[in-house]
Amino acid sequence: MIKTLYVRIICTFLVVIVFSLLTSFFIGIFLFKKEVNHIGQNDMISVGEELIRLYEQTQPEDRDAFIKSMVKVSTYPIHLYDVSGNVTYYDLDHTETVEIAPEVVQKVLQGQVYRSPGEVEQTFIGLPFPYKGEPQAMFMQYSPQNENIINRMVLLVLLLALLIGSLCILIAARYLVKPIQVLTRATKRLAKGDFNVEIQTKRVDEMGALTQSFNEMASELKQLEQMRQDFVSNVSHEIQTPLTSISGFAMALKNSSLVAEADRNYYLDIIITESGRLSRLSDNLLELASLDSDHHPFETTTYNLDEQIRQVVVTCEPQWSTKGIPVHLELADGIKIRADQDQLNQVWMNLLGNSIKFTPVGGRIEIRMSQSVDGIFFTITDSGIGIAPEQLDYVFERFYKTDLSRDRSISGNGLGLAIVKKIVMLHHGTVEMKSQVGMGTTVIVHLPSG
Repeated sequence: MIKTLYVRIICTFLVVIVFSLLTSFFIGIFLFKKEVNHIGQNDMISVGEELIRLYEQTQPEDRDAFIKSMVKVSTYPIHLYDVSGNVTYYDLDHTETVEIAPEVVQKVLQGQVYRSPGEVEQTFIGLPFPYKGEPQAMFMQYSPQNENIINRMVLLVLLLALLIGSLCILIAARYLVKPIQVLTRATKRLAKGDFNVEIQTKRVDEMGALTQSFNEMASELKQLEQMRQDFVSNVSHEIQTPLTSISGFAMALKNSSLVAEADRNYYLDIIITESGRLSRLSDNLLELASLDSDHHPFETTTYNLDEQIRQVVVTCEPQWSTKGIPVHLELADGIKIRADQDQLNQVWMNLLGNSIKFTPVGGRIEIRMSQSVDGIFFTITDSGIGIAPEQLDYVFERFYKTDLSRDRSISGNGLGLAIVKKIVMLHHGTVEMKSQVGMGTTVIVHLPSG
């Protein structure tokens, strides 16, 4: 059983070559048989006429010896008929004689030149041959010796073509199969978890495109694996920190001699706060997992977007009023949108919550929303601590926290903006952030109308 692609390619090419050569050979014989027969007949007629001319010039006494010598020179067997129908056959190799019809013999005896038709097995011609004043018919038969030479020559050409073609196929097949073998080895390394795989190639054909696609896939898988490891590390860190606090303070509360009665409520508040962090982390992880799946509920309705944003601001009033942060609204009235109301509500809550969280006491938050032919634009600007420009490309990644946001007094798990971006993308929109350290932050959400 043929298993390797290398052997299959060679066998396929060999079968194609043999089939092509044989088919071409028989088609060539079919197409040129008449032409070859005609050329052969012309040659025999020329030889026959020359033989008759020499015979008439020399008038040899021994006719048979003369004709035999001519047969040796021309290699064409000769049939000589007299008026009585008697035939004399002259040949060197005892070639199988051709049967000549009596009516054909009579035509030649009457002085006509005869050519055998193309459908007969053997080619021959007939010429009038004068002998002592009496007409005779000389028929020259195509020599099988000449035919054998041609057949051997054609056979040799076919064998040489097959041999040279086979050598070329061996080289070409190796050239074709080698990159596939390299890809196979690289794929096995990839399957074992080795993502540092890159195949060097200079080919610009389909195999080169396949190799380039493989390199891109390996690079993307490497990035995904790094993201998976970072995700596991971040989740572990985010879970471990509050668990450590909860465990430590719970053990302290268990031993009444370590904690004064006046401090017990303080420690309990810390445990409740850390438990809330764990709960929010769990909710956010479940939310992201649900958004990533194809089964997340997506129920669109048409509603007033400006009313939803006003409601969000009212809902968050305890947070921004406690810090003395005024929220200024510039909203166009009557902006309708067809979207998932619950999901977009979470977007506005997360964005406003972030602005309140990172804006110091007495700061300022401005929310603007407008509609144009390009869609709906929501902009929220705060006077908070800001973000370095080089960090703006990463703020929407999961668990990413800027250096300025790692203050333990500012809670967060780095998933809020990731959820915002995912929901906006599900609504075929875009979200971008502009910020400078100490100068505040602006987030712009663009949603399609309708």
